[in-house]
Amino acid sequence: MIEIPSTVRGLVFDCDGTIADTMPLHYQAWVAALGEYRVEFPEALFYELGGMPTHNIIELLNERHGHSMPVMETAHKKELLFEEMIPQTKPIEPIVKLIEQYTGQLPMAVATGGFRRICEKTLTAMGLLDRFITLVCAEDVQHGKPAPDIYLEAARRINVDPKLCCAFEDANLGVQSAQAAGMHVIDVRYLTR
Repeated sequence: MIEIPSTVRGLVFDCDGTIADTMPLHYQAWVAALGEYRVEFPEALFYELGGMPTHNIIELLNERHGHSMPVMETAHKKELLFEEMIPQTKPIEPIVKLIEQYTGQLPMAVATGGFRRICEKTLTAMGLLDRFITLVCAEDVQHGKPAPDIYLEAARRINVDPKLCCAFEDANLGVQSAQAAGMHVIDVRYLTR
């Protein structure tokens, strides 16, 4: 059972790896998209960069390793490859149960480094899209995770002080983002799935 502090007045969830077990699918899409440019992307690095917007990851790989991949074209290709796999998405059961439990009791938002179109399709595939007041996605903020912007915007949209929000995350950059926003953070990697 996940314990939510009694002071919490709003819930904010990351999507990939938190609500939806999509991380293996994202990694497959990355390997396929980068393989066209003969760029290797070790799985450990993929998980280290979890939560970072797709185009930022490509920029980072170009900068660190001297690649010259076209950023937006490669990001688009990766997202299309992932989109084809969305029907394979499985829910992360303890989090989905929590979402069901608090539907109608506390305002809820999604704060994801992913694109809106993909997030909406993922949540729709699991029958969860209507549970959230708002989705804050990569295109909604200037600075992605680990900056606090995405979590601050989610709190603003559900009209709850960030200090009274509980964030759910599965990646270090996301945990840092939610903490920087002043939220109570539950790292779902430590929950039994």
